[in-house]
Amino acid sequence: MTEQEPKTYRRVLTIAGSDSGGGAGIQADLKTFSAIGCYGMSVITALTAQNTIGVTSIHAVPGVFVQQQMEAVFSDIGTDAVKIGMLFSVELIEAVATQLKKHGIGNIVLDPVMVAQSGDKLLHDDAVEAIKTYLMPMADVVTPNLPEAAVLLNRKIRNAEDLIAAARDLAQFGGKSILIKGGHLENHQSTDWLYLVGEDRLVVFEGDFIRTRNNHGTGCTLSSAIAAYLADGLTIEAAVRAAKAYIGEAIRAGAGYKLGAGYGPVHHFFNSWR
Repeated sequence: MTEQEPKTYRRVLTIAGSDSGGGAGIQADLKTFSAIGCYGMSVITALTAQNTIGVTSIHAVPGVFVQQQMEAVFSDIGTDAVKIGMLFSVELIEAVATQLKKHGIGNIVLDPVMVAQSGDKLLHDDAVEAIKTYLMPMADVVTPNLPEAAVLLNRKIRNAEDLIAAARDLAQFGGKSILIKGGHLENHQSTDWLYLVGEDRLVVFEGDFIRTRNNHGTGCTLSSAIAAYLADGLTIEAAVRAAKAYIGEAIRAGAGYKLGAGYGPVHHFFNSWR
């Protein structure tokens, strides 16, 4: 009688900041990984004092310790995909890029987090160029929202036509695909645009716009869901499509809840409990 081979997890690592309120950052990422059936790990880049109203303080983790966290995970557990969120400074960006290159990590989803929903800045001004230089070239999917895309390109994006052009122009910084989220457009539609660089092809993902204040952490959740589906072996297009469906249901399920006085979270575990 042969011994049965042990089962394996689909492993996903989040490299991001901590949200003490639990709605965004690594907390949202780990919830998303679990909801989709993956084993989640975390490298914390910054601590935030944060709730549904806003961010009151940020404490950045030293770059050396970020690298040590990554080394600990990669040298023992490994990972099938990585989601990168809040990095805060040039030092942290360079530290993360160094470890990703050293260990030959693939399936990288980069969410260029710059500003919290409350308007609080989460990235130093001089770190924008570092994101374009060090991280975008190695990313499989880059997921800026409209304001983030405007900062990366240093120009205004006013409508869907501008947004489509921005997706193509962001490809100049490298990476396999650009997903620009259109939720900030004035037409209040939940339409996202995915530009697949190697195929020179644009895919449009439409969705229902759900009016709710419970949308804190939607960007973190979407990018984490993409990473989880990439870890499951889906193509970029299929992973984005599945993640788009997941975040839509999470927003819809969370719309009926009340948590805090500001912007509440989505319901990550809508398939498990209500």
